[in-house]
Amino acid sequence: MKNVEVLTGDPKKAILKLSAPMVVSNLIFTLYNLVDGIWVAGLGPDALSAVGMFFPIFFVFIAISFGLSVGANSAVSRRIGAKRYDAACVAATLAVAMGILVSIPMTLSVVFLDGVMVFLGADGEILRLAVDYGSIMLLGSLFLVFSNVSAGILNGEGNARMAMYANAAGSLLNMVLDPIFIYLLGYGIAGAAIASVISMALSSIVFAFWFLSGRSYVRFRVAGWNLPTVFDLLRVGMPASLSMLTMSVAFMLINRVVIETGGSEGLAAYTSAWRLIQFGFVPLFGVSAALTAVSGAAYGARNPRKIGESLNYTVKLLLVVDAAILALMVAFAPQIALIFTYTEASAVMYEEIVRTIRIAAFVLLFAPLGVSSSAVFQGMGKGERSFAITVLRAIVFQVSLCYVLAVPFGFDGVLLGFVLGEALGCFTGFSWVRLTVRRLERCLLST
Repeated sequence: MKNVEVLTGDPKKAILKLSAPMVVSNLIFTLYNLVDGIWVAGLGPDALSAVGMFFPIFFVFIAISFGLSVGANSAVSRRIGAKRYDAACVAATLAVAMGILVSIPMTLSVVFLDGVMVFLGADGEILRLAVDYGSIMLLGSLFLVFSNVSAGILNGEGNARMAMYANAAGSLLNMVLDPIFIYLLGYGIAGAAIASVISMALSSIVFAFWFLSGRSYVRFRVAGWNLPTVFDLLRVGMPASLSMLTMSVAFMLINRVVIETGGSEGLAAYTSAWRLIQFGFVPLFGVSAALTAVSGAAYGARNPRKIGESLNYTVKLLLVVDAAILALMVAFAPQIALIFTYTEASAVMYEEIVRTIRIAAFVLLFAPLGVSSSAVFQGMGKGERSFAITVLRAIVFQVSLCYVLAVPFGFDGVLLGFVLGEALGCFTGFSWVRLTVRRLERCLLST
């Protein structure tokens, strides 16, 4: 009940209290991702490129699980805000059931992996490594989905701290297992995938114990399942998944133009720099997940003023934080690049990584506007609008500008288009959500 009181109370305090464990959880996960990349980089550019080639595919499955997580977060928080406890329990149970169902075709997709990788341009040694790595990751799809959906449920009830514990346990274990499986046991790139699957399984076990022991606010219930709740989960979850799928398509398209303009070294540099830039997105995703829950509870309670306060406070907070992170990345790019080029095989990527960081990191100045806007629409149950913002950011602006600017400026033009596209899309999304909140306030006053 204390978590629920925080969720439905002062929006600024709720954002801070709920986002803190989410940011920590995301920070640990991003740190694991960076460490994983460092260990893989030691195997050479081909191994790092193989992971980069597979990432857009795995991103598709992350997108599906993320969509169910966002749908659960929004559905649970809105029902709690409206004081409908039984309905919140039903929404949580259906979210888990849907997650288990969608994980089945994810796992079976491993049979098509080789052909998909060839379609994306992988060949030779990169193709072999990508299939070795990707096959194992796809076999762990159930753990990926269950962990994400469980985190969404706990965030929706204001219990972000427990979600942090479970996710942190898996990420920390992964960092320990990586060097053991990759180098000590000699599995190479496949060892990185094995470590990841074991870690996701541990997180799933922690989440399952928490729910089944009755320690969560919402409880799993078989009775009361209904189609309106399924549709409500899908209305938010499907656009959220489509948003990430759109990002995946954008990554694939950008990867292709990166290879054409920068070759395998350019792709390896872009992949490495993106792993670093993700640190700037740690506060973004953590605070935006809290914003989804808080705005969802406010929307359920019919309080648009609180939605607006939450949005404005979140954007100001994130702009300050990400501006500081950007300054550090630009200033220390040469030193940071060394962690990806510590072996003779990877040293050739050094200059490319430094330049990529110093250009691409500027997306952090604009991302708070777009991510926060999407989070508010998701909390309000208007997932289709969140999806529209992503399409504008990733496809309409980013991809098109990457291809246009690649013609006169080559690889640097791709990076410049990436940044400018983010700026245009985020400003558009922020203007849209502000207009929506103001209209809600006027409608409430008129009634």
